Amino acid sequence: MNHAHRFFINDKYRSVIIPVMKYHIWTEGCQMNVADSQRVSSALERLGLHFSPHAEQADVIVLNTCVVRQSAENKAYGRLHSLRPLKDKNPHLVINLMGCLVGIRGHEQLQKRFPFVDVFSPPSDPGPLVAYLTQRESRFLEQKETARRFTLMDEMPDTASFWLLPAAERGKLISAYVPIVLGCSHACTYCIIPYRRGIERSRPAQTILQEVRSLVAQGVKEITFLGQIVDRYGKDITGGPNLAGLLRLASSIDGLERIRFLTSHPIWMTDELLDAVAELPKVMPHIEVPVQAGDDQILANMHRGYTADDYRLLVEKIRQRLGGNLPGVSIATDIIVGFPGETDAQFQRTLDLLEELKLDVAHLARYSPRPGTLADRRYKDDIPAHEKMRRFRVLEAQQERVAAEIASRYLGKMVEVLFEERIRGRWKGRTTTNKLVFVDAEQDLAGRVLLVQITRAGPWSMQGDVII
Repeated sequence: MNHAHRFFINDKYRSVIIPVMKYHIWTEGCQMNVADSQRVSSALERLGLHFSPHAEQADVIVLNTCVVRQSAENKAYGRLHSLRPLKDKNPHLVINLMGCLVGIRGHEQLQKRFPFVDVFSPPSDPGPLVAYLTQRESRFLEQKETARRFTLMDEMPDTASFWLLPAAERGKLISAYVPIVLGCSHACTYCIIPYRRGIERSRPAQTILQEVRSLVAQGVKEITFLGQIVDRYGKDITGGPNLAGLLRLASSIDGLERIRFLTSHPIWMTDELLDAVAELPKVMPHIEVPVQAGDDQILANMHRGYTADDYRLLVEKIRQRLGGNLPGVSIATDIIVGFPGETDAQFQRTLDLLEELKLDVAHLARYSPRPGTLADRRYKDDIPAHEKMRRFRVLEAQQERVAAEIASRYLGKMVEVLFEERIRGRWKGRTTTNKLVFVDAEQDLAGRVLLVQITRAGPWSMQGDVII
């Protein structure tokens, strides 16, 4: 390991010289992967490692991977191959492959293909890497752990239950992700997630709430509860709260300004959940509920469990319960184009559905067969790549127009914005309905909820003036 750099930890009892080890994390994929990487960073920093933005300077490199589409998997393999020269140059470099590329069902083939990888970790599990480092560097880490305990003793009296953010984010991170449901048991025919992240498991409510309190104590103002089907939270736990109940418990935490949750599923979104969103001021009126397609046969082949009319009725219910005057409620959806067998007429039904509903956001994807899924075994990937791209572009253009129409309603209006960070000289924040807003301001706005009058509105972001 590269121990050339050194620093001192000073406390009222002693000074300890500790070699500096550095880590680097590359993250690809969804919000859950972002949250997983954050936990790996926290675990490594508790062992005394420091973050490096450059892989070439790191002693430990973590690749947190996604395989939801072939393009993401290819990117992971490309990144992995690029690390081989670093390993050849420095045999003591620890390379950790993590996430959905590894999955939960063994990694023997990956180990044969990439023998230079030291540690293979399933999604959401920093344990194998921590165990490897502890065993490999037990004496070195024991010294660092002793110093860490003396240092943290004065800083945090309850470290056992305190989830510490990575140093680069501590006191700076305004919005954080909190996983509440791990894995998924629904098994849509196209989805690889149940095979790579395992069956659905809800985290205990008290663990989640303590994590939220810890984040708030470190400056976080907004949390987003995460789950592959977040509405199913608590269904596998006897006697605990469901998602609506968890939202009510989290809303009582002092210092927490905003709460969001994603991703919902049309057949699991309940009236009780919508009532909680309507009644709790801290829960933001933004619902992410994918439809995936507008044709009933395609939806049945996807094993989604609802029809296009069911989705229409759900959108109507959401708007009736949470709508009202601007900003009202915003709704985001997901669409997959080019699912096996999708005809021009079936694609047109998807296009017509989005034109009719005029949702705020549509996350678009071209179907990518995932080995091992039911769709890959049952259906031939028979839509040419160029036709998938054509359909993608048609939907993209339509959604851009719809988003621009929705954004135009904000012109001249005043909305509440929670500001997160300064980017290229401008402050970035989000409305209650998750619209991106930029303002010019000299003062520090991080973590503040302020009124902003919208002066420009585009399909993807808005600009405005802070009303002080």
